[in-house]
Amino acid sequence: MELAAIEELIESHIEDADATVSRPRTVDENHEDDHYAAVVVSPAFEGKTLVKQHQLVYDALGDHMTTDIHAMELKTYTPKEYASLEE
Repeated sequence: MELAAIEELIESHIEDADATVSRPRTVDENHEDDHYAAVVVSPAFEGKTLVKQHQLVYDALGDHMTTDIHAMELKTYTPKEYASLEE
């Protein structure tokens, strides 16, 4: 699955989300490598537990989590939390 397609799914399903998706390891050309990592920033995460935040992302990915994506490393932040990382 293309990285941009995963970002679009997340951003279109979570309010004001900004998603950056990458491959956390080198792709093995001999085997299909469907491991991804995502950093997602959204005000929709405000007041939600980390588990609930991750559930929002998994819900946005829907059936792709069982067909196109084997593993997804997630880091989720509210805009305020993300801004404090950059300071």
